[in-house]
Order: sequence, then C-alpha cells, then structure tokens
Amino acid sequence: MDVPGPVALVYGDELMKHHLSDQHPLQPIRVKLTMDLIRSTGLIEHCHLLPPRRATIKELELVHSPEYVDLVRKLSDPAQRGRIEPDRIEAAGFSSADNPISDELHEGASLVAGASLVAAEAIESGAALHTFSPAGGLHHAHRSRASGFCTYDDPAIAIMWLKDRGHRVAYIDVDVHHGDGVEGIFYNDPDVLTISLHESGRYLFPGTGFPEDSGAGPGKGTAVNLPFLPFTWDDPWLEAFETVVPPMLRGFKPTILVTQDGCDTHYLDPLAHLAATTRIWPRVGRVFHELAHELCDGRWLALGGGGYAIYEVVPRAWTLFFAEMVERPDLAADINDPSTVVPGDEAQERVMTALKKDLRRLGEVHGMDFVLGSQGT
Repeated sequence: MDVPGPVALVYGDELMKHHLSDQHPLQPIRVKLTMDLIRSTGLIEHCHLLPPRRATIKELELVHSPEYVDLVRKLSDPAQRGRIEPDRIEAAGFSSADNPISDELHEGASLVAGASLVAAEAIESGAALHTFSPAGGLHHAHRSRASGFCTYDDPAIAIMWLKDRGHRVAYIDVDVHHGDGVEGIFYNDPDVLTISLHESGRYLFPGTGFPEDSGAGPGKGTAVNLPFLPFTWDDPWLEAFETVVPPMLRGFKPTILVTQDGCDTHYLDPLAHLAATTRIWPRVGRVFHELAHELCDGRWLALGGGGYAIYEVVPRAWTLFFAEMVERPDLAADINDPSTVVPGDEAQERVMTALKKDLRRLGEVHGMDFVLGSQGT
C-alpha cells in the first residue's frame, strides 16, 4: 500500500448539542467517549484534529428542500413552533418519538452536517487524505422529511458537495439499518454508487433495501443492497462484505470513498438483531483503507452512524476502526472483543441459506457472480 497522507479527525465538544432528548437512544456522549478512547490509546497522536462548524443554509439545501430547512429552523424556535400546523409537522416526520423537537434541533443537526463537510473539505483541499467524522452518518433523513433519528442527511450533503467538485462517489453503508435516505437521494444518479449491508427490512426499520432495489433511470445499477437475517455473526457478515464491496467498487471506479460506519451490528446493540462483535471492525477498516488507495488515490471520508450500546460497544468499535485508518492497529488491539459470538446450528443454517439466496439474486440484478469466499482484497 502507498504511504498514507495525513489523517484528520473532526470533533469539538459543541457537537454535544446534537442532543435529541434525555431519553433518546441516540446520545452524542458516545462520540465523546470514542474521542476519549482514541486519546487514551495514543491514536490521537497519529492524526490532526479539525473543529466542526455549522453547515450553512445553502449547504443544507444541497439535498434538502428550502421549505424543509425553513421548517426545522422554525421548529427549533419556541416563539415560532406553536404557529406551525400539525399536518406540516407530521408530514416532515416530527410527530414521531424517533424525531423529537427541541430548541437546539437545527443547530445540533447543522453542526453534524458541518462536521462532515469539514471532513470533505479537508480531503478536497489536500489537507488530509483520510478523514473521520464520528458524529456524522445520519443516513435516514430524506429531502423533505426527518426519519430514524436523522434531521439533516450529512452523508448525502457531503456526497453532493464532492460531486459538485467533479467526484465520482462510492458510498458504502455498513450500519445495521438500511441507508435509505442516502440511497433515495441518489437513486437516479449514475455518478454515485450506494452500497448498503444491513439487517433485512423484513425484521428491522426502515423496512427497505432488498437486492432488487438497484437504482432507476440513468442510475440503474448504482444502488446495491444486501440484507442479513437476524443472528448473522462475524464470519458470514465479513465474507459477504468482502464478496460484494470490492468488485462493485472496482467496476464503478470512484474517485473518493465515503463510508458510513454504524456499529449497531453488534450483538449487544439494543435496537437490532445481528450477532456481530467488534472483531469485524479492524477488517472493515483495512478493506476500506486498501480500496481507497487502490481506486481513489487514498481519498476516504469515514462517518459514524448508528450504535446504541453507548458505553459497551461504540467507543471500542470506532477506535478499532480508526486504528486501521492511521495504520496503528497495535495501539487498539487489547480493546477488541476476545472472541466471536456464534449462534446455534439452526440459526446458522437459516442465516447461511438466506445469505446465499440473496447473494445469488444480487448477482443476477448486477450481472456479477457473488459466491461466498470467492472475492476479497
């Protein structure tokens, strides 16, 4: 592999303003805890820190409708909130407990989007080759609707910003939930490849993301979806990841990788049903790193995402991942799960039968031969 350029990490305590409510599963403290662990392992010495900033209204409107951004701003103002019709609030996704309204809603979500843009700007300017914005990855927001804890779709905003500067973007989403917001925004776009590996929508929010969902119009073939059954553990998950992701990226020939690295695939995560451990993360980080150098001259923007075992899992998973980005896995080796977790024989058989079937169907849809263990980097 080429000698990597500088690595940047985007963080500031003001990102704690992205606080939806005290009872909400998405707690920003998980990002601060990740930073604490990155510092205590010494990994912080192998990158430079960049402060976040708020995304501007114009930047938010790269993917969101002006009416939606205006609504979020008004909902965040107690003086204006009461004047908004309930139908508008419901249509925009804010009548659900998933997406509560607060005084800092716009500011907090704008800071997350701005942090991901800072990461994109660092790569585009040459200030960094790889960047990590762990507060980012809010992949469920749609053009005019909040969804799944996500108000502004920072991955899509960063992708559109990069696309406007001539990039051909490959977006890979390994969150346990389907990356429906990002996929939907670019579903007709031939210059953005979206790949999502997630728990099947038959069992988990948002209920979408099947192998047949492959893009439309000029973007036909540029959306890739691989669902997993509950209890999928490390080995089949990693095999499927390495079977699908590298050949799809090589065929697409991106100029930059954007990865959404939600760690809610873990067996301890309270909001999903997969059985992965933190042991997938060094390999995921290494594969992304190698592919970025092979295909994109090293350009790699990594984002956080889901992860609701806030204390037990998230800081370790993202620190293991970041250790691969700075090529010092030795500094994080002792924080990994000691072993994988394998379900019983019956669950194993169900997982593998469904996975082989879905890989076969995915191959038919994309004109590829996806056989477990036949690909990789």
